[in-house]
Amino acid sequence: MRLVKVLANLGYGSRKEMQQAIRNGWVTDMQGAPIKADSQLPHEEILFDDEPLDPAQGSVLLLNKPLGVTCSKKDPGKLVYDLFPDRFKLRKPAISTIGRLDKETSGLLLLTDDGQYLHKVISPKTETPKFYEVTLDRPLSGTEATLFASGTMMLEGEDKPLKQAELTITGEHTATLVLHEGRYHQVRRMFAATGNHVTDLHRSRIGNLTLGDLKPGEWKVLSEDEKALVIG
Repeated sequence: MRLVKVLANLGYGSRKEMQQAIRNGWVTDMQGAPIKADSQLPHEEILFDDEPLDPAQGSVLLLNKPLGVTCSKKDPGKLVYDLFPDRFKLRKPAISTIGRLDKETSGLLLLTDDGQYLHKVISPKTETPKFYEVTLDRPLSGTEATLFASGTMMLEGEDKPLKQAELTITGEHTATLVLHEGRYHQVRRMFAATGNHVTDLHRSRIGNLTLGDLKPGEWKVLSEDEKALVIG
């Protein structure tokens, strides 16, 4: 793909604007030397206005989603997409979240423009395990783990039982829950069905991928090895 189109697809501007940026010498190699529109330099060796290019098409991003932001492109209020540079909203193809975390849930969220990878992660056939740290309003009764692991639990308004889930009690009001599917507000609804209420919810891991040292609101590009940790 020609450099002008690469830059335009990354959201830096129109093709005409990118042609002018190249002529102005704003697009350079790592040594600061201007490069031409027909350059074949690797993506990671190109600078735009002295800064490395944004993640290439097909990248997977790991975000530590903070509380109070939503995984939507239209809802009022702050969106996860607001945590990235504004030009990310102009990328083609667009970057989308891989599944969702609701506004009051924090933690590990993946985003990508790679449709094949996205569908593989969320496919029911993949059964990618997702780990949640849960804090509850009332003490756990001790019967929840058996119920969640039964494979027969039904949520209100649904006609298909939940897949088996693993619950580990970590305190009187806290637990870790591992899901192998992703239904609407599933964790909150599961505990509501037991007569309890989730007061704090954090996703700490997907597959074998964790947040590492990312702070809330921070993000990074996953390496190929890290991408493989999600789906094996």
